[in-house]
Amino acid sequence: MTHGERQIRQKAADFRELSVHDLAMAIAEKPIAIVLGPRGEPYVIDHHHVACALARIGVKDVPFVLVEDLSSLSIAEFWLTLENNAWVYPYDANARRIAFRDMPVHMGDAVDDEFRSLAAFVRDAGGYEKTEVPLADFRWANLFRAHFPHPVDDAQFDALIGRACDLARSDAGTGLPGFIGE
Repeated sequence: MTHGERQIRQKAADFRELSVHDLAMAIAEKPIAIVLGPRGEPYVIDHHHVACALARIGVKDVPFVLVEDLSSLSIAEFWLTLENNAWVYPYDANARRIAFRDMPVHMGDAVDDEFRSLAAFVRDAGGYEKTEVPLADFRWANLFRAHFPHPVDDAQFDALIGRACDLARSDAGTGLPGFIGE
């Protein structure tokens, strides 16, 4: 439902700086995880930001990993299976539950969530560790959403990174995936 627009822009800028060889290596290292849904349609379940950033710099073909073929399921069974496996997070940028029918059809149609970007920038700044726990970034985004006002410009966003790192390392982050503490 959401993505971090700032995170996508940063990844696209980083990809643009790479040589052709290094870009090819970076692409090969991050295959896009998909499941096949009803009618055999592919649904991205991981590395959405990478896929969006690569699309923005004109990369049209990327490697993918088929995680599961769910093409035999009904639409309702499909979405429930995605949710039960933590392969979808059906909440909007205000952390409100949305109906599966309102999920964006294309990744580029996802809604920007500043707190998803903040979670990524805080992780990159050492506020918490990357983890394999599904949907961890959403949980961190929700922590930051509960404690900080929505940034309205770059200056406000940049000012939140240090404060959010402090919050992530405080007791408030205890129990979240990748918590490292003081």
